[in-house]
Amino acid sequence: MSYLLVLITSYLLGSIPFGLILGKWLSKKDVREHGSGNIGMTNVLRTAGVIPALLTLLGDAGKGFVSVLLAAAATDDPFFALLAGTAAVIGHNWSVFLRFSGGKGVATAAGVMFAVRPWSALILFLVWVGVLVLSRYISLASITAAICLPFVLLMFGASPLEFGLAVVISIFTVFRHRSNIGRLLAGTEFRFGERIE
Repeated sequence: MSYLLVLITSYLLGSIPFGLILGKWLSKKDVREHGSGNIGMTNVLRTAGVIPALLTLLGDAGKGFVSVLLAAAATDDPFFALLAGTAAVIGHNWSVFLRFSGGKGVATAAGVMFAVRPWSALILFLVWVGVLVLSRYISLASITAAICLPFVLLMFGASPLEFGLAVVISIFTVFRHRSNIGRLLAGTEFRFGERIE
């Protein structure tokens, strides 16, 4: 499989809006019309329930994981694997199937990291859990983990190119959380466990 084909396929995989599909299928709700309007696991949890949210998490993380597997079939270059994963994150955030809107890329990026550098992913997951437990804000946990991503990769010997891509993913993630940052500063952000009908 050519490198370009891998990147295009990864983007298209990332573009699949699992949260939207599962919300409509399992709860008869368009999650874009409820809560934050986001198609990711967090808003699906608040608006559609636990089962749709868990399936959304698996689907979104799986997009990133499979993209890395596709890259591994083309080459054993870890940079290209991360590049394919980045294409999946871009697809999730700016889906061709949703007129280039989408989610925030956290679960998809997590899937990429567990496939490319599982020990780094584990540390980032522990950071995410720690911030969530202390604050009860999923968005704050995600933003913190995203900011830590490039530095954790450096700890595990990432190349400069990998570090650069990690910075790009981090910036994407923080940028997509800009509305959450506004609500955090205003004290109006949703906390974990809050349900919205």
